[in-house]
Amino acid sequence: MTTASKITMARIALIPFFIAAALTAFPGHEYAALAIFVLASLTDSLDGYIARRYNQVSTFGKFADPLADKLLVAAALLIFVERGQMPSWACMVVIAREFAVTGLRLAAMEDNIVIAAGTSGKIKTALSIVLSCVMLLPEKIQACVPLPWPTVDALCSAGIVLVTVYSGIDYFIANRRVLNTGD
Repeated sequence: MTTASKITMARIALIPFFIAAALTAFPGHEYAALAIFVLASLTDSLDGYIARRYNQVSTFGKFADPLADKLLVAAALLIFVERGQMPSWACMVVIAREFAVTGLRLAAMEDNIVIAAGTSGKIKTALSIVLSCVMLLPEKIQACVPLPWPTVDALCSAGIVLVTVYSGIDYFIANRRVLNTGD
């Protein structure tokens, strides 16, 4: 297994620790959850850099890296639903987009077409991570924000849903030839 793939696997391994920190009430748990989430998020850039820089791009990495991203973001969104920070329908929109794009990629593979990560998908991941970090901010920091925190949560949730829907539509428009191959 390459170094890049090991970093990807470390990101996946951090997810249960992130969930535990976010949903338990030990002193400082909010800070721990945010720190773990940020660390896991940063590994995404690191594994990609190492894979390209040291020619460690692999089939496993192409599969595991986006899966790790999806699992990390989905974990955060499910935590937000559990805490009442995000409506369940918003979380479902994001998860449905991930299934739809994965299905599109699988259909493309049938025709030996590779759908690379597009700019809108990268923006979606980055913005979802940033907005999730905002939603994970500890209460002491939230108190410094001039808006009521439920408003901040609603704005972050809306941003995540909007960028997710946009990128999903973008993927399907850009790759409509996959759907037009006929059965």
